[in-house]
Amino acid sequence: MTIRAPLAILAGTCVALSLTACNDSNNNDDPTLNQRPDFVMGAIQARQHPVDANDLLTGGSGATGLASGTPPAFADALNPTVDELRTLAIYNNYRALVDTSAGGGYGTLFGPQVGAADAEGRIGGGEFLAFIDGGSVPLSVMVQIPDTFDPQFACMVTAPSSGSRGIYGAIGTAGEWGLKKGCAVVYTDKGTGTGSHNLATNTAQTLAGQLSNDESVATQFRADLTTAERTEFNNLYPDRLAFKHAHSQANPEADWGLHVLRSIEFGLYILNEQFGTASDRGRIITLVPENTLVIASSVSNGGGASIRAAEQDTRGLIDGVAVSEPNVNPVVDTGFTIRQGAGPVITEHSRSLFDYTTALAVYQGCANRAPSVRDDAPFNSILNNVTINENACSSLAAQGLVTGADLDARAADALRILEQEVGIQPEQNLLAPSHFGLAVAQSISMTYANAYGRFGVDARVCDLSLAASGAGGAVVPLPATQEAALFATSNGIPPTGGVSLIYDNAAGGVPTDLKVSTSAGSGLQDYGLDALLCLRSLALGQDAASGDDLIGVAATQSDRIADGIEAIRATGDLGGKPAIIVTGRADAILPINHTSRPYFGLNRRVEGADSGLRYYEVLNAHHLDVLNGLGGFNERYIPLHRYYFQALDLMYGHLTEQTPLPPSQVIRTTPRGAGAPPLTTAQVPDIPALPDTADRIEFADNQVRIPD
Repeated sequence: MTIRAPLAILAGTCVALSLTACNDSNNNDDPTLNQRPDFVMGAIQARQHPVDANDLLTGGSGATGLASGTPPAFADALNPTVDELRTLAIYNNYRALVDTSAGGGYGTLFGPQVGAADAEGRIGGGEFLAFIDGGSVPLSVMVQIPDTFDPQFACMVTAPSSGSRGIYGAIGTAGEWGLKKGCAVVYTDKGTGTGSHNLATNTAQTLAGQLSNDESVATQFRADLTTAERTEFNNLYPDRLAFKHAHSQANPEADWGLHVLRSIEFGLYILNEQFGTASDRGRIITLVPENTLVIASSVSNGGGASIRAAEQDTRGLIDGVAVSEPNVNPVVDTGFTIRQGAGPVITEHSRSLFDYTTALAVYQGCANRAPSVRDDAPFNSILNNVTINENACSSLAAQGLVTGADLDARAADALRILEQEVGIQPEQNLLAPSHFGLAVAQSISMTYANAYGRFGVDARVCDLSLAASGAGGAVVPLPATQEAALFATSNGIPPTGGVSLIYDNAAGGVPTDLKVSTSAGSGLQDYGLDALLCLRSLALGQDAASGDDLIGVAATQSDRIADGIEAIRATGDLGGKPAIIVTGRADAILPINHTSRPYFGLNRRVEGADSGLRYYEVLNAHHLDVLNGLGGFNERYIPLHRYYFQALDLMYGHLTEQTPLPPSQVIRTTPRGAGAPPLTTAQVPDIPALPDTADRIEFADNQVRIPD
């Protein structure tokens, strides 16, 4: 089926045949007519993307191109076109979440080409982008309608971006599954995204990703600074950038549910512009929640956003939920516990993302050298500097934060703290060093401190800012070619796209890239431990080293962050909606004792026998499938992506054919082993409809019980 209506960039004003409602004032209150939602801001950009040119799913790269290590190039590196930015954004976002290497399941178990009509998995159709009102910052939303969409069997999948990614951030996850199923896919950057503002040049990204320094042009994000304030800031801290997630002063996570619900409303509006009944008064609504199947989906932050949307859905917009590794911060309920096998009873569950991530930021650098980790963790010695790891242990010991007579003992103590005091699974230990080397915990800690506290770029919380860095970690201007490509290369949370975390108060008062900075307190290169301890203190509400109460600015900042965290807590009440959560036991970014496991327990406490939630915990799976394409990881871990797609298949079958959802359970998989031979279905079996009793996850006597 071909998309109707002109596919050009359309003005937000009423013009013939545009996507903007052209009803006269007498029709504005007619509930039968398709009305442009009042939260849509300005122009809706609509384009046709045929199979053979910049298609919806692969951006013209095809499955082969997505698997290639050579990214699409710009004809003019300083002035990429909208199509070039889009193609590269799809390429990078797809590969960031999906292992496209040979033998890991790509092309056999998942991938655009699997089960596709086109040999390269390309899908044609229409794409519609707009800004919508997100409060203090505009949100990007997008609807993709494949040519195979059938309004007689209308379906829609939500695809809020994972992490802090931009509008194409869920293209390889919810996007791929939905488009291949013939469903419309509704995306949103949920108030995070790639939006950046170069404070030195005053350039920012438009909806389609091109740069503009014209403040009259609508852009994804500009820092809330007057010209005088920006000039003053530039004089003190030249060449800095502000990023949308960190610096919008919006705490976007507090409204992730609303953002997803609005993306659904926008999707229904676009669908009715395409398939509603034509009349001389406008388009008559034909697709409504009652006849449009909607699955709330996505992974990581996007999965958390869809869960929050389902909790807040009072209009029946969502029929079911299927998410993977969701970033969900459950309301703390001490009335239940968690226990795995015969292991210890976990009472201190449901810590916030900011709490456990700042702990990882402080202790993991030292834990990288623990005897049980240092030689076996893949890429540990490549991504982490051995000397700086050892310095981190020395600095922690000097402040009494770890104990031990030598390096091995101190590193082992750091690992013990993370496991026993913070509640992180030991299965994450071999993954955490690579994540630390990629600055995952450090970047999350900095970004979320700013977001939760609603701080602007000029607050420089814990003396941290964002800029490009050069020799020795010194601040340098972001190269123009890198800035021109940020829409397509940035994941929205520096370090990314050439932008680094800068510690402005590094020893000697010289702003330095955090990963190579020297702390004034220790005089050692220790990953800027002073800054990381500052963030940890804001999470704890007291000085992380001394235990003293915070005072002054630090106390105020900590209180604001705590308020922001309370605003993002999930209630556990899904209103009885059928839902599936799939999570890898080895998740080293969103520890399962603080996310999926307690959410399952909280939901059972809130909904009891009315709960429709199923929780599948997958062994030998973790958060970043993309790492499985690398040596060391490929032998040990299997793709969680396979089980995410199975969850979507199960939910679709449940909603369309009333097929019962399998009970909550542990999914037992087999790693590829030495030499990483090609993955087979025997190693990643289907989710059993009737699992063995010993594999079932249960909630009984106010305890979440997880089999070993």
